[in-house]
Amino acid sequence: MGVDGYVTLGCWLATRGFRVVPGEWQAIIETIVVGVEEQIAGLLNRDAGPFLPLLGTLFLFLVVANLSGIVPGVRPPTASIETPAALAVIVFFSVHFFGIRVQGIVNYLKGYLRPNPIMLPFNLLSEVTRSFSLAMRLFGNIMSEELVVAIVLALAGLLVPIPFMAFGILVGLVQAYIFSVLATVYIGGGIGAVEK
Repeated sequence: MGVDGYVTLGCWLATRGFRVVPGEWQAIIETIVVGVEEQIAGLLNRDAGPFLPLLGTLFLFLVVANLSGIVPGVRPPTASIETPAALAVIVFFSVHFFGIRVQGIVNYLKGYLRPNPIMLPFNLLSEVTRSFSLAMRLFGNIMSEELVVAIVLALAGLLVPIPFMAFGILVGLVQAYIFSVLATVYIGGGIGAVEK
């Protein structure tokens, strides 16, 4: 079972006992969801409801994927280029999906002609390069953190890499947050909520 299977199973187990009057665990989960929803709404200046399933799932997947490297013998899926590339492709198509859904296809396509029709090739190139940079940023940071721990472990012994592993947890959380925020900003550009 991959990271996606563990995330799905974990979410199902964590939420199957939810009630109208929340218990302690349910209150913690709801607080996290509300926090993510407020972040999205703040970035997009609109109701976060339509965007929460995609962006919340993206953030949750990245947290679990990035932190899976702290388990001995497990390599984080985001340390291989395929996973960040696949996530960047999802973000790329989501930008266009939400842009067309909110603005309509004609108004959305007109956005590529702004501020001047001469800018069309540059605007199209910008769409591709920002998705590429999104994938490479995540891949590079997670892979390099894993590489540093492996080198220190090989050179210094078993206990010395522990501070680096703790730093790796911070890096994993920050990278999940940055990727999700950038995805939100790109979708905001697609729907016209933020400047492209």
